[in-house]
Amino acid sequence: MAKTMPPVPDPAVIPRDVSLGLTDPKDVAFPLRWGIVGAGEISRQFVLSSKAVPGANIAGVFSRSREKAKSFAESYGVAKAYNNLGEMLASSEIDIVYIGTPQEIHKEHSIMALNAGKHVLCEKALTESLEEAKEMYAAAEKNNVMLQDGVWPRFFPALEHARNLIESNAIGDVLMVQADFDPFYTLQAVTLAFGIDAKPIDIKVSGKAPGPGGAILEFENNRFANLTFIAYPSEFPEVTEITGTKGRITLEQPAHCPTSLTVRIPPITPSRYMRDNTPSPTQRFDYPIPSSVNVPRAFVNQQGFIYMIEAIHRCLAASLLECPQFNKQDSLHLMEILHSVLKYR
Repeated sequence: MAKTMPPVPDPAVIPRDVSLGLTDPKDVAFPLRWGIVGAGEISRQFVLSSKAVPGANIAGVFSRSREKAKSFAESYGVAKAYNNLGEMLASSEIDIVYIGTPQEIHKEHSIMALNAGKHVLCEKALTESLEEAKEMYAAAEKNNVMLQDGVWPRFFPALEHARNLIESNAIGDVLMVQADFDPFYTLQAVTLAFGIDAKPIDIKVSGKAPGPGGAILEFENNRFANLTFIAYPSEFPEVTEITGTKGRITLEQPAHCPTSLTVRIPPITPSRYMRDNTPSPTQRFDYPIPSSVNVPRAFVNQQGFIYMIEAIHRCLAASLLECPQFNKQDSLHLMEILHSVLKYR
């Protein structure tokens, strides 16, 4: 039976913006009036998650259908319904918008909002190409407002903890990432593990979207990512392993939005082969989503939207126009690698 190792130095899972001394944790209460662009299912779950954030006020919702916007507003306590996006964006009662429309119109809606002087949180994937993403960030810079890429897992405590372990060299140099799910989520884990300066020197992809397949990405210094793209329906494991020279991090199922991770740091690696088949000691960390978040019929762990929303409130209170959990550099880096893989699918 595996022994429990001494505790890994626990960062207390302080959000990155707070741990860097950039924000005040109390500023989750910083008042922001949100406008919601799109009245679909993901917007419903975003709005319900935001209700657990003290400073969040959902002031408006836009849909091209007046009836749909009105029904959404009445159902979820939104102050005003709009079927004209320009009218909502012109309102002095909106500070920031959440873009919950389909990806193909993310750029159009985001740039409209940015040019109206509104901060923007855009649902992932940010847009359909790297060049479009650069246009969106240029509009944000021109108007001196936030454009936050909605890569929500990066704000989860388990991901904050994993990043801390990687950056503190607790598991040594990262050699390998193994993950299964879709290209977007597996690749965001790869970019977390290897950092924004690592670009693949070779990519091999197999399988056709939306079916099963996979990719092998080679990085400099003999480092690799082995990714499996799953098929529906199937009982896929959805676990991410980040393997280093000193230890290993396991983001447990569902690894794309995990609430637990397991850390293995043995006295010597590889533990079984160097220690008479003795398994590595393990330590598990569990970070359940706060029970204050009530989202009926939520997608898996979608209540975790709360972590991203809280970070945006803290950052804007401190006049920061990006969140350090996933900033512009992270966003463009992921976009570049993602589209390098998708062109083969």
